[in-house]
Amino acid sequence: MSKIKTRKIVVQRFSVTSSAPFAKVVAAIEREIGHPDMAAFGKQVVAARTPSALEAVVTNAVGPLGLMEFTRFDLGAILRKEQGTRARQSLRLVMGNPLIMKEMLKHAPDAGSYAPVTVLIDERGDGVYLSYDRMASFLAPYGSADALKVAQALDTKVEALLVRAAA
Repeated sequence: MSKIKTRKIVVQRFSVTSSAPFAKVVAAIEREIGHPDMAAFGKQVVAARTPSALEAVVTNAVGPLGLMEFTRFDLGAILRKEQGTRARQSLRLVMGNPLIMKEMLKHAPDAGSYAPVTVLIDERGDGVYLSYDRMASFLAPYGSADALKVAQALDTKVEALLVRAAA
């Protein structure tokens, strides 16, 4: 018999607004995260036979901040299909670190629904908004202090990156 369960999750959104141009904000984030060839990265992960081999693969893929880009979605390109060049720029970056994800998953399996994380960089009339939904807020309802500790450290890292990029 199937068991159905619904859980309410209250998410905290961290946002910082920058007066810098969109391209400058994006470039500041790109400098601090890794940009591996994801097809090659996936093959290397599969080929890693030990935890230390996996750690080496991830270490080679991440940037100075210990994070890497998994993928990006140019949401602004979709807006431009309808609005042309007057459409605002909007970019969703999916980033993280598989080793950090692993640590959260060990203590809270549902962390896999939220990792890697998403950062939204969105150009608006009053500036460029950098937004991030805190991992700790996603994991708090699951009651694992160990997972929450890892999530809070990740939140601190991502939020510091967004503050620096917005400067």
